[in-house]
Amino acid sequence: MGRIARGMVAAMLALAPPGAAAHPHVFIDTGLEVIFDADGRLSAVQVVWVYDEFYTMLALDDYGMDPEFTGTVTAHEREQLAAIYANWDPGYNGDLRPLLDGVEVPLGGPTRVVADVQDARLVIAHRRVFADPLRLEGRELVLRVYDPTYFIAYTIASDPVVSGRGDCAASVHGPDRQAAEERLQAALDALLASGADPWAVEAEFPAVGADFAEEVRLTCGGPS
Repeated sequence: MGRIARGMVAAMLALAPPGAAAHPHVFIDTGLEVIFDADGRLSAVQVVWVYDEFYTMLALDDYGMDPEFTGTVTAHEREQLAAIYANWDPGYNGDLRPLLDGVEVPLGGPTRVVADVQDARLVIAHRRVFADPLRLEGRELVLRVYDPTYFIAYTIASDPVVSGRGDCAASVHGPDRQAAEERLQAALDALLASGADPWAVEAEFPAVGADFAEEVRLTCGGPS
């Protein structure tokens, strides 16, 4: 599986109205830390996902955890959650796309996965490692965070952290939301005009997630 529990997707869809209001279904506040090695090369990205309370409630119920809805989990349940969210579907990229000079750079799968529930919200932290650490001097790295299907809405909720170098600048940039909403509505209008059932739009929902992507832009000075 990826980052969404399969058993609750049907419940979310059943509660959602047809049309543009049906997306997104899940909301995740995201934190990013870029990690440099001793040679000043970008070696990994630490990612933190903080899920919304509704998803958290459905997820814990789906997993048979926290039956009293206290918003907390035991140490054993934290271990179980970490194992669940470390098990990604083949080909899933973690909804994180690093672009170096506009070219996507591959990342490894999740490592050091840690899970908890804080303030009734599921928190998943994991690390992604570059197979070949990156030299960034004179180049720009962009970390784009989005779900192509827009089932999930990601928000970069805190300033990115830079570890291992002191001469790098990282800034958060958001989409043109009005333009993104207009493109989404136009795509939905075209889909419905083609005769699609409004209640079946989910199966053919336009891949507009990139239009809503938030991103971190990272640049560095000379070698550390």
